[in-house]
Amino acid sequence: MPDLISARLIAICLGLAIAAPAAAQDADAPAKLFRDKSVTIGIGSSAGGGLDTYGRLVSRHLGKHLPGNPSVIVSNMPGAGGNVVANNLWTTAPKDGTFMGITFPSVIIDPLLAENHRGYNPTKFAYLGNANAEVLVCLVRRDAPAKKLEDVLSNEIIIGATAPGSTTSDFPVIEKGLLGAKYRIVTGYQGSREVTLAVEKGEVQGICGLGWSTVKVQYPDVLKGSMPFGVFAQEDVKGHPELNALGVPLIMSLAKTDEDRQAMTMFLAQNAFSRPFILPSGVAPDRVALMRKAFAETIADPELQDDAHRMNIDAVPTSGEELQKAIDAMYATPKSVVDRVRKSMGR
Repeated sequence: MPDLISARLIAICLGLAIAAPAAAQDADAPAKLFRDKSVTIGIGSSAGGGLDTYGRLVSRHLGKHLPGNPSVIVSNMPGAGGNVVANNLWTTAPKDGTFMGITFPSVIIDPLLAENHRGYNPTKFAYLGNANAEVLVCLVRRDAPAKKLEDVLSNEIIIGATAPGSTTSDFPVIEKGLLGAKYRIVTGYQGSREVTLAVEKGEVQGICGLGWSTVKVQYPDVLKGSMPFGVFAQEDVKGHPELNALGVPLIMSLAKTDEDRQAMTMFLAQNAFSRPFILPSGVAPDRVALMRKAFAETIADPELQDDAHRMNIDAVPTSGEELQKAIDAMYATPKSVVDRVRKSMGR
């Protein structure tokens, strides 16, 4: 019997000796996930715009919150209204967390509004979170033939935009189709920065679908009346407190019927995820959870918040879980409402 007991003790000790290194290895595994690697943030616009601002802001602070403290780089991938990044996430991006994208919210809702969309499915992406819920605005030159919002119903305004599918294109398109704004929309600019420069030079008379945070960074004196253009309207359901206090009107005020208001409310819901950070479909759930935690810690990081304050922008996040639910809810919108939005956009 003593020999049997001794044999069992030896077996247990051997088992513990084998398990101990394995347990230590498992405990160390998260720290190795990104060690000696780099993480790329693909930005669906050219340099200098709102997406670029937030992509670079997060890139400067994310690495220290990820296991292994990887380097984080940005890659501007403009084109097709932000769809270049979305298609990359869907087709070729690695599914290990080393590539994420930030693109226009219109890219997320475009498959819902496109009758025969072929390609990525936004509900299948994994969302890390939203860096800031944005209020979008229209900037219009002071010498344009519209001095107050109601004037756009009778006087033509030339609006500059990037490609269809971007906020600078889709927002004026729906305002024209649903609310009756007399816009002449000129597309083809590479990014929002190029459009605002065109407004400055008088090449076009305005730009819509532009984030208020972007405007504040590019034109900190825009509210002082010294610029050749001003903030003409807010493209949001509630508006920004700063602009509300100044009496900048909501584009929603042009809606004439409950059906118009319902359709605009559905369309403007995308403002809640205007700075979304997205992982490809197929990233392991435990990796998604880990990176969501890192993203939340990054936005809450006092150093990032100080950085944002110096840049005169807000960084008030939405969690990845909340963002995923918001997008799923949008895709559950009644077909009649979706059809009204789709028709207003000429789709």
